[in-house]
Amino acid sequence: MAETDETDEISSAPGSILPAHIAVVMDGNGRWAQRRGLARAEGHAHGAIAARRIVEYCYQQNIPYLTLFAFSSENWNRPQQEVALLMELFTERLQAETAGMVERKISLRVVGSRSRFPQALLERIEAVELATAGGTHLSLQVAADYGGRWDIVEAARQLASKAAAGELEPSTITEQSFCDGLALSPAPDPDLLIRTGGESRVSNFLLWQLAYAELYFTELCWPDFDADEFQLALNWFAARSRRFGLIDDLESSAPAEPE
Repeated sequence: MAETDETDEISSAPGSILPAHIAVVMDGNGRWAQRRGLARAEGHAHGAIAARRIVEYCYQQNIPYLTLFAFSSENWNRPQQEVALLMELFTERLQAETAGMVERKISLRVVGSRSRFPQALLERIEAVELATAGGTHLSLQVAADYGGRWDIVEAARQLASKAAAGELEPSTITEQSFCDGLALSPAPDPDLLIRTGGESRVSNFLLWQLAYAELYFTELCWPDFDADEFQLALNWFAARSRRFGLIDDLESSAPAEPE
């Protein structure tokens, strides 16, 4: 974020409701490239540019939390050459963006297993997290080697270990104590999930945390996700009635239908 680009300005209407936390499944890089007769690597490179743009959009709107699904636990099953390229691209982008994130007070955390990352990437992640730890304007989470089921199992293991060690009484476990062991903690649950690429599923992403998120799906492949589409997603979110299991004022005040 230190270098300039052609990111468009986002301007929401005064008083419009904005999500505090946006999560994104950045899908469709490979298809975007194939439709243009390009190698899949080109799609991933353009996807990295789109990721940079959405960070800028959230920064402009003072949205405090953004989580990007960069690499799932299942993505290790892709061709080895593509996986290696993604690891290299991830390492390069972290290095390129560190100074800009520090300058703009953007903190970055990589959430996920990390057990299969190459050493160079692990070292870069640790360096970036340390350098940006003081950022207060935007908290950016990048989910890599991440799966929602893995996340839930890890949180359960933490509680089970504490119970086995006599440090925790099982009857005292609450939703909050469980949440404290999830990868996104202490970030709040996402209010809005955006998924590009035309699929309408969450694909093992933040299974616990998305319980009450609004789900926005678009046919656009991720490299084409721009300011206009982001604004459409924000407008759609602002028009939603978020009841969290309750009823809204209009329903509660509506006259009873005649029997």
